[in-house]
Amino acid sequence: MTMKFSKRMERMQASEIRELLKLTQKPEIISFAGGLPAPELFPVEELAKLAEDVLKSEGRQLLQYATTEGRPSLRKKIADRMLAKYNTKVNPDEILITTGSQQCLDFAGKLFLDPGDVVLCESPSYLGALNAFNAYEPNFVEVPTDDGGLIPEELDKILSTTERCKFIYVIPDFQNPTGRTWSMERRTKFMEVVNKHNLPVLEDNPYGELRFEGEILPSLKSMDTKGLVMFLGTFSKIFCPGLRLGWVAAEPDVVSEFVKIKQSADLHTSNFDQGLADAYIDNYDLDAHVEQIKALYKHRRDVIVESMEKMMPEGVQWTHPEGGLFLWLTFPQGVSAAQVFMKCIEKNVAGVTGDAFFPNGKTDRNMRINYSNMPDEKIVEGIRRMSEAIKESM
Repeated sequence: MTMKFSKRMERMQASEIRELLKLTQKPEIISFAGGLPAPELFPVEELAKLAEDVLKSEGRQLLQYATTEGRPSLRKKIADRMLAKYNTKVNPDEILITTGSQQCLDFAGKLFLDPGDVVLCESPSYLGALNAFNAYEPNFVEVPTDDGGLIPEELDKILSTTERCKFIYVIPDFQNPTGRTWSMERRTKFMEVVNKHNLPVLEDNPYGELRFEGEILPSLKSMDTKGLVMFLGTFSKIFCPGLRLGWVAAEPDVVSEFVKIKQSADLHTSNFDQGLADAYIDNYDLDAHVEQIKALYKHRRDVIVESMEKMMPEGVQWTHPEGGLFLWLTFPQGVSAAQVFMKCIEKNVAGVTGDAFFPNGKTDRNMRINYSNMPDEKIVEGIRRMSEAIKESM
């Protein structure tokens, strides 16, 4: 082949999770590998009716080009929701609607990173973000975490000794992959550190509304006094992932830069999809829909945890998420997650090995488990098979 690709393509690899998911597509496999919402809760009938209605009422407008920033009435609804859910006051003009929050991650890399710059992240962190940033040739520095999430004191040490730190990427609520959530105390200390060092923050919040226990905690953005925090939100986990609707909320001068990048990327996010989401919020109760999602996911979380407590061999540990879609297995010393994975595939069950979520220091003792997408009987049977695979690996 005579084509010469850019040097950045040498750093870009196919998503390890996406490649692993190809192994799980056989119908007989019980898969805990994907981060898929429950499709039975998608409002298919409602959207079918709304699609007809909005095409009749404003079809020629919806099928035309639109402003890059996004549908004004939908941005207003997003701003209202951020205030109601996360105590986060933003102006609709400080919001850019994007094609999923994944697009925000790519745009952030393009906006901030030159080759050799440093991206800070939790250890472990979301693989999709690491892949998005990696295209812009940064160095990754992992900030140590514990059961409470990122450790602010460790972040302070790193920032005091590390040059060219451009931003930190964090998921404070029900983190992917671990399911951990930061306490209010952690959030306060974290903001003290980033304010001290004037470090920009990319706060990814795809799961925050899916809290099963306790109250939703204020966002980092709501605690921001210096304009350092960029909040990434999405409708994928509370509505429909296939619509690919996300947003970034940030200071006006930052949003204007994101707008420039989006204009060169795709002009604007689907005008029709924005109209559908806007009409759904006008005509139906999105909060009630989210409550349905939370009830189902909490039940499935309980089923999977109870199954693990009964069947997992001694020495295996797991997180107990208070919301979201994931929990994190840790195997005893000497047990290889890669080996467990292959034995799981033999038994027609699958999770995701944890090494993909560490950009530098790989580990072979973890597995991410999703519980949102399987019915009760498959959860129980899947954990039985996985427990057998672990016992054989031990």
